[in-house]
Amino acid sequence: MAKVFQKTKSKKIKKISPKKKLVKKSVKKVSLKIIKKKVVKKVKKTVKTKKKLVVVKKKIQTLERFVGNPVIHPARNTYWESSATFNPTALEHDGKVHIIYRAVGVADISTLGYGISQDGYNVSERSFRPIFIHQNFPDKKQEQIVNYSSGGGWCGGAEDPRVTKIDDKVYITYTAFDGWGSMRVGLTWIDLDNFLNKKWNWHKPMLISPPEQHNKNWILFPEKINGKFAILHDLWPTVSIFYVDRLEDLAEGKYQVPKYWTRTWYSAIPKSWVMSGDRSVDPEKLKKNVWVGDFKDIWVRATGPAPIKTKEGWLVFYHAIEAKDPSKFKVFAMLLDLKDPTKILFRSKNPILEPETFYENEGFKPGVVYACGAVIKDDKLFVYYGGADMVSCVATANLKLFLKELMATGITKLKKGKK
Repeated sequence: MAKVFQKTKSKKIKKISPKKKLVKKSVKKVSLKIIKKKVVKKVKKTVKTKKKLVVVKKKIQTLERFVGNPVIHPARNTYWESSATFNPTALEHDGKVHIIYRAVGVADISTLGYGISQDGYNVSERSFRPIFIHQNFPDKKQEQIVNYSSGGGWCGGAEDPRVTKIDDKVYITYTAFDGWGSMRVGLTWIDLDNFLNKKWNWHKPMLISPPEQHNKNWILFPEKINGKFAILHDLWPTVSIFYVDRLEDLAEGKYQVPKYWTRTWYSAIPKSWVMSGDRSVDPEKLKKNVWVGDFKDIWVRATGPAPIKTKEGWLVFYHAIEAKDPSKFKVFAMLLDLKDPTKILFRSKNPILEPETFYENEGFKPGVVYACGAVIKDDKLFVYYGGADMVSCVATANLKLFLKELMATGITKLKKGKK
C-alpha cells in the first residue's frame, strides 16, 4: 500500500507542475509585451524632441532686427539733430561700439553725431553737440547746379559717414554736399587716442573725388592691401578699387574715376530705368559685363559699411533696387577675395534687409533701409542702418552661420525676431 500511495502522489505532482510552468511562461510573455510597448513609446518621444531643437537652431541663423529699434531718435530739443538722426556707421574697440550718425537739425545742415553702446544694441551715451562739421566746400562758380537732396538736408553738409580704423587712426569717408552743385567724397581722420577720449581734433577735410562729377559712398578697407590704402569706389559695372600710397594723392587728382560716373548719379543704369538726366555710358556695352548678366533685375546703387575681414573673404554690404519692387531701397551682401577684392566669391541673390517695419517706411524717404556700419562683437554680426532717412537701427546675426548660409545658398533672408 505504501508503494501505491507513493506512485499516486508522484503522478499528482507531475500533473500539477506543468500547469504552473505554463502559467509562469504566459506571465512572462505578457510582461514582455508590455515592456516592449513602453520602450517604443519612449523612443518616439525622444525623436520628436530632437526635431524641435533643430528647428530652433535654424531660426537663430537669420539676421534679426533689434526689438528696441530705433536705437537713436531725433532730439527735438536740440538745434542740430531735431529733424533726423540716421545712416549710422560704427567702430568696435575694447568691447564698446562707437556709433557715428548723420544728424539734421533746424538749419537743414547735415552734421555728424556720436553715441556709445556697451552691448551693441542700446545707446547709453550721446554727444550734446556735433563731433564733425564739414567746412571745405569749393567755389560755387566751379561746380554745376545739381537737383539733389538726401534725408531733408537741403543745405548740404557731411552725409552718410563710413568709419574705418587703420593702425592707430580712425578715418571717415562721407558725402560732402554744399547744397548747391558740389557732391563729392570727403575724407578726414583723427588719432585713435583722441577719438576714444572724445577730443574731436579732426584732420582738415579733403575732397578725394574729382570735381565736375557726382560721387558718393566711397569706403576704406580696414587694412592696407599689398602695402597700400585701398578704397572701394564702385561696384557697378565692375568692382573698382583705388590703391594709393598716400590718401592725399586722391585729393591732388592723381587718380581719375571712370567716365561712366560723370555728370549724374543716374548713369550706368539700364536704359528702360532712366527717368531723367544724361547717360554717359552706352547700355549696350554694359550687357557684356557680369553685373548686368547676373543682376539684370536690380539696380546697384551704392556700397554700404566698410568691408569686414573674415576667413572666407571681405564681407561687403551694398544697396540696390529691384525691378519688381522699384520703390524700395534694400541691402544685399557679398564676399570678395581677400587677396584680390575685385573678385566676387559669393553674393546674396535676395536682399538681406528690406523695409518692412513702420520706422523703415515713415520718414523723409519711406521704404528705405540704408546701412553704413557693421561690426563684429562676441562672434555676432551687428549691422547699423538708417530707417526712412529718419532714425538709426540695428540688426544682428551669428557671423559664422550668416557666412555659411551666404556661401551655401547665396541667400540670407531677414526674419523678424528678438534680441
